[in-house]
Amino acid sequence: MRDKEEQRVDGGRRTWLIATSVAGGFGGVATVIPFVGSLAPSDKAKAAGAPVEVDISNLKPGEMMTVAWRGKPVWLINRTDEMLVDVTKADSEVADPHTKKPFTMPLPEYCNNEYRSRAEHKNILVAVGVCSHLGCTPVQRFQEGPQPNLPDNWPGGFLCPCHGSTYDLAGRVFKNKPAPQNLDIPRYMFTSATTVVIGKDEQGEA
Repeated sequence: MRDKEEQRVDGGRRTWLIATSVAGGFGGVATVIPFVGSLAPSDKAKAAGAPVEVDISNLKPGEMMTVAWRGKPVWLINRTDEMLVDVTKADSEVADPHTKKPFTMPLPEYCNNEYRSRAEHKNILVAVGVCSHLGCTPVQRFQEGPQPNLPDNWPGGFLCPCHGSTYDLAGRVFKNKPAPQNLDIPRYMFTSATTVVIGKDEQGEA
């Protein structure tokens, strides 16, 4: 009689242990899956750092478009021949004509020229629209000549509305301005005549 009772207790204990182990196992899985999931980058995070492909087929001469890359505005400007001439006119007026002191990223070697653009597409300027002074976003002032808050011999470019820093049509800061450096030029490449990839070039992703 006692043996039967002990067997019944042992059987009940065994059932309880199995149930507890299974429940614990499920609990372990439940806690591990969210943790592992949290290690994978979110779609938002991947999008924030991933290269951005831009179609510029509708970007007419003299126009600018803005896209987001890594949470920053990036400008693409289709400069006219007249605008390129204005860049050369500004050479003696800018503080760092050859970008010897870059802002937050090195100037890509293929943009190490007067126009700060790829030689095969010298009309297209790709620049990060963040002022090197305090991070404001400059506004376009492409028209030449006298304008409010600009000199009478203004060659065309960009004006930072926060503290008055000015940049030419290659994103180079003019002398004696609060901004200490030129606008950043990100790594980029053309995958077709009308498609630009920002944040990637022949060397890989930035």
